[in-house]
Amino acid sequence: MSYITAGQDANGQPVKLHYTDQGQGQAVVLIHGWPATHEMWEYQLAELPKHNLRVVAYTRRGFGQSSKPWEGNNYDTFADDLKAVLDELDLQDVTLVGFSMGGGEVARYMSKHGGARVTKVAFVSSVTPYLLQTDDNPDGAPQSTFDGMIEKVEADRFGFLADFGKNFFNGGVMHKSVSQPTLDWMQAICQIASPRATEQCVKAFAGTDFRQDLKQIKVPTLVIHGSSDTIVPAAVSGERMKEFMPHSKFIEYSGAPHGLFITDKDKLNKDLLEFVQHGA
Repeated sequence: MSYITAGQDANGQPVKLHYTDQGQGQAVVLIHGWPATHEMWEYQLAELPKHNLRVVAYTRRGFGQSSKPWEGNNYDTFADDLKAVLDELDLQDVTLVGFSMGGGEVARYMSKHGGARVTKVAFVSSVTPYLLQTDDNPDGAPQSTFDGMIEKVEADRFGFLADFGKNFFNGGVMHKSVSQPTLDWMQAICQIASPRATEQCVKAFAGTDFRQDLKQIKVPTLVIHGSSDTIVPAAVSGERMKEFMPHSKFIEYSGAPHGLFITDKDKLNKDLLEFVQHGA
C-alpha cells in the first residue's frame, strides 16, 4: 500500500495517509466522506482515469488504513493533510472533489492555503456552508442532533453504522437503492475507523462554519446535491452555496440520496468529467 507522511502526532510519530494514484493526465483529487475511506470512490476510480486523468484518492487521518492519532481531528489539520498530499505528489492544475465531510476540507484548504495548486473545486453532497443551528444560521440542525449521533456511536458504533448506511442510501422497506452486499461493504470500510476519530469528526463537521472560507473561493466551482438527501439536506447545504460563491454552478440530482456516488454513479462521473475537462 502507498502512504504519504503528513507531519507527526503529539508523540512524534509520523502520521501516514493511505492513498491510491491512478491514471495519467490532469490531476483530480477525491476526498471522501465520514466515516468511510477513499475506497468509497470505487466507481469514480474505475472510470475517471479512462479519460486521460490522473486520479488521486486518500484516506483521512483516523480512518481506514491511515494513521489514527488521538488528536488532530479538526479541519485546520485536515487542510494541512490535504496540502501534504498535493505537495508530496507535486500535483498541479488540480481539481478537488470533496464529498460530504470532504467538502469541508476543500473549503478550508482553499482559504487557509490560498488555493495553491488548485484550479477547480467540486462539492458533492457537502456539509458546507454550515450545519449547526445558531442565531445567524437558523436553518441548521440543533446541537442535540449531533450530540445524539455521538451518543449512539459510543453506545453501539457498529449498530449505528448499520442504520446510518441505510439512511445514507435511502434504504428501507419501500425503497432499496443499493444492494445488501453494497450496504455490507460500506459498513465494513466504515467500521475500521478509529472510534475517537469517528466521534471527533462529528464535532468537526457539525461545528465548523465554512461561510467565510467559501467566500474566498474564486476558481470554477461545481456543487452537486441530491434532492432526497436525508443526511445533509440540500436546503441547508447545496442550495445555499451560491450565497457565498455566486459564480458556482449547482446541479440537483432529483430523488438522489446522500450516497449518490453509488446510486447515481454514471451521472456523477459524467458531470465530473465535463467539469474537469471543460469547466463550469
